[in-house]
Amino acid sequence: MKTAVVVTTYNRPDALGAVLAGYQAQRDTGFEVVIADDGSTAATRELVEAFKTRAGFPVKHVWHEDNGFRAAAIRNRALAATSADYVIFSDGDCVPAPYFVAQHRRLAEPGWFVAGNRALLSASFTQRVLREKIAIHAWTRTDWWLAWVRRDINRWLPLVTLPDGNFRKSSPQRWEGVKTCNLAAWRADLLRVNGLDETYSGWGLEDSDLAIRLLHADVRHKSARFAAPVFHLWHRENDRSRLAENQRLLDALLASKRSVAAVGVARYL
Repeated sequence: MKTAVVVTTYNRPDALGAVLAGYQAQRDTGFEVVIADDGSTAATRELVEAFKTRAGFPVKHVWHEDNGFRAAAIRNRALAATSADYVIFSDGDCVPAPYFVAQHRRLAEPGWFVAGNRALLSASFTQRVLREKIAIHAWTRTDWWLAWVRRDINRWLPLVTLPDGNFRKSSPQRWEGVKTCNLAAWRADLLRVNGLDETYSGWGLEDSDLAIRLLHADVRHKSARFAAPVFHLWHRENDRSRLAENQRLLDALLASKRSVAAVGVARYL
């Protein structure tokens, strides 16, 4: 199964460097990384070019001009740039556990998309991780438990690994809580729903829109909780001035059975 990890980033090369170090340390290296760059400056390009020389797996850098928050559009460009069978979406501020890719590949199943969760790092701990280049991707569960005790992370429970069971398919119609910082789907299913909907402008709800349209297309939700966590580096909140309009779009989608994005990946294929 040819696999691609799409990592979305914007002008945060220090965080992206920590994330890419996490992918370089994956136990399963049978994947490519596609950097979905939402208009970063040359510092990000230089980081990616240097990483390519030591990565040990294919790395692509997909960029478009900075014209505000356009995560849906750059993810669509990245989706068009890969021929992988299976696509794992994450972000350039989400450091993967060393078993992240292996677990997602193991959980992949026709007719299902897979959504995982995250642990949030505090602002002060994030600053220290980036300043001191702490390899948190290599930390043990004990290290993370101690971090939780110190309140460096908001919760420890996502790091517990549970064996597979019926609970992974207990909410097949659930879209709430699905986020593109930890989401995997078959590329054929993503193309069938026309990828992410670029009608959403600014931050918010484009990932919920994708999950709902996959459900409308009879692709069900499988949980990767207690299997494939990411460690989310702290950042200030994004501008949410467009959230009300995005909520209106989402409400209209929920009231329909539409599965195809109005403006999606087809424009880049």
